[in-house]
Amino acid sequence: MANLKEIRNRITSISSTMQITSAMKMVSAAKLKKAQDAITAMRPYAEKLTELLQNLSASLEGDVGGEFTTQREVKKVLIVAITSNRGLCGAFNSNVIKEVKNRTEYYAGKQVDVFAIGKKGNDVLSKTCTVVDNKSSVFDHLTFENVAEIAKTITQKFVSGEYDKVELVYNQFKNAATQIVITEQFLPLAPIQSDKSTSSSGDYIFEPAKEEIVMTLIPKALKTQLYKGVRDSFASEHGARMTAMHKATDNATALRDQLKLTYNKARQAAITNEILEIVGGAEALKG
Repeated sequence: MANLKEIRNRITSISSTMQITSAMKMVSAAKLKKAQDAITAMRPYAEKLTELLQNLSASLEGDVGGEFTTQREVKKVLIVAITSNRGLCGAFNSNVIKEVKNRTEYYAGKQVDVFAIGKKGNDVLSKTCTVVDNKSSVFDHLTFENVAEIAKTITQKFVSGEYDKVELVYNQFKNAATQIVITEQFLPLAPIQSDKSTSSSGDYIFEPAKEEIVMTLIPKALKTQLYKGVRDSFASEHGARMTAMHKATDNATALRDQLKLTYNKARQAAITNEILEIVGGAEALKG
């Protein structure tokens, strides 16, 4: 039979762990609401901006996007891995890291570098991949301006010819319990399919010219795309952590209850043994 003191210590330890996981769950739930509202409010803007850019580009002839749409032979690839700075969020980070490694294998024989946004991804990927930069500090002050600076840096790497292709890998927020790992092409911009039946750009008078508007919108759209990816990942992180801490609390509760039952059985057995010893001693005295 297990030692009573040992069982009591384990019950105390598990109860302390339950308090921590429960507190972390509540903190993530509070942060999730704000992060979810932010990404939900942003998606319509990002989608409308992309739609406007597509309608304008579809109405123009020739190479509209200039240096942002240049299709080169893919020899050097940059993968932007968006993870979190903290753990205890289930498979949130490991799923992104696994997908980045899959993309590295996909581009076997080519130069593949990683641009990390998030400490956890940087710590793991730096052991097996070439991490050229790490911008984990962006989560300390997650604003459009800070992310826009990162997007500008990545864009310059592509425009200068340092990389021929740039991809984003991150968790897309669906709900608190579900996060979907997404791989998006960031640069070059994918060719835009002209759809004359849905394009209504001819109904407007543009000032300045359409070409100038497109070239102004493209950098804005790239910054918005990266910001949406970071926001998606941020909301997914808190959803994953809330779910993970909820499960951890439930498991700790079940284990604590099981240990309490074991403790009561051990205590009852000890009391029964003491009674038997007393009875046996009394019988011996009578004899």
